[in-house]
Amino acid sequence: MTDRLHLDEEALAELKEVMEDEFGILIETYLSDSADRISALQQALDAGNDESFAKSAHSFKGSSVNIGAPQLGALCLEAELAGRAGRLDEAGVMLERIVLEFQTVRALFQQLLNP
Repeated sequence: MTDRLHLDEEALAELKEVMEDEFGILIETYLSDSADRISALQQALDAGNDESFAKSAHSFKGSSVNIGAPQLGALCLEAELAGRAGRLDEAGVMLERIVLEFQTVRALFQQLLNP
C-alpha cells in the first residue's frame, strides 16, 4: 500500500485542464463531502451496519479515485470488501487508516490550492 501515491498528479492535471477555473471548487467540494463520508462510515460502524458501511466505503472509494487520491481509494476498497463480507471487527482499524490518509490528502490538496 505504501507504494501508491497520495495524489495522482497526472489525473489532477487532467481534471485541472477540464475544470479550469472550477478546479478549486471541485477540490473543496470533494474535501467537504469526504468529511461527511467519514462520518457516515463511523456511524455505520458504531451501528454495526455492515451493508451501510460497505456502501459508504464504496461511494468514498469512487470519489477518491476520480479526484486523484488512489491510496485513499484503495483503503476504501479494503473497507468496502470487509463490510460486504460482514467483517466489521476489522473495520475500526481500516477506518483509522482511511482517516489518516484523508488527513494527508486534505493537506496536500490545500497546499495545491494555496501554494
